Amino acid sequence: MGAAVAITVRWLPMKRARLSPRKFRAVCVAALLMLSVIVVTGAAVRLTGSGLGCDDWPRCNDQQLIDVSTRHAAIEQANRLFTGLVALAVILAVLGSLWRDPRRRDLTWLSLGLVAGVVGQIVLGGVTVLVDLHPAAVQGHFLLSMVLVANAVVLVHRAGLADAPVRHRLGRVVRRHLWWSTAATLVAVVLGTVVTGAGPHAGDEEARRFALSISAAARMHSVAVWIAIAVVVGLVVRLRRLASDRAVLDGPITLWVCIAVAQGVVGYLQYFTGVPEALVAAHVAGATVLWAATVWMLEAQWTAVADSGSARQALDELGGLVDHG
Repeated sequence: MGAAVAITVRWLPMKRARLSPRKFRAVCVAALLMLSVIVVTGAAVRLTGSGLGCDDWPRCNDQQLIDVSTRHAAIEQANRLFTGLVALAVILAVLGSLWRDPRRRDLTWLSLGLVAGVVGQIVLGGVTVLVDLHPAAVQGHFLLSMVLVANAVVLVHRAGLADAPVRHRLGRVVRRHLWWSTAATLVAVVLGTVVTGAGPHAGDEEARRFALSISAAARMHSVAVWIAIAVVVGLVVRLRRLASDRAVLDGPITLWVCIAVAQGVVGYLQYFTGVPEALVAAHVAGATVLWAATVWMLEAQWTAVADSGSARQALDELGGLVDHG
């Protein structure tokens, strides 16, 4: 009797820890949202000149671990504390992948990728402070955030697929065009960080900038954006003749085009109005959403289907039941 009670006690927590695929996907969506929000809060630190509000790491300064005595310190400190919430969301995603029923190895590895990325962000954030907000470090900080957002988008999409092998559901030409669209968007995003590194919002008045005029950087970024739009518009034209592929990509491409147009409007507005902080923040948020849409567009080509052996076995079992009846 005692042994039976002990076995039951050990079994109950495991049963409580089980997550349905639907609930696990909700955890992944929450992690994606947190990772996207912290990109904007990080930009807010830079835009308010609070990048060195805490001039040490991991302590705020050499006297205090946490300091909110000044506006800049409070803003930087709030962003650091929010990083803790992001880390918690990522840890929950990992635990969810282990508790998910059934457990899937691909989801576990993708969740662990988020952990590795957040740890990298924490370390790179410390390096960025220690090098006094060098623009290359700030640029790397943002680009690593984009890697994390991409990882999270893939995780959310894969978590929504059935527990079966995945396969392509697009033609080879369309898949190749998708990769070109992704590459063009990535180039535009990277050149956007160059504009940031050459612009006035360095995070601190004494921070170094790239030895490049903001006008030249903005022109390069603008050309890259127009090229990305042209590549995606070419994909839209190509899909007009491919009804099945168009049905797969209609949602993500529509979102991509809408965000790209809005980003173009905001980009030109901020350039011609002296790069005001509010528009820069909106542009950073838009770039994050655009990149997420790009990864979604690329990831939409995958679907999960039962392998032929499983399907054949199911049909055989059904036939046996019919014969038996």
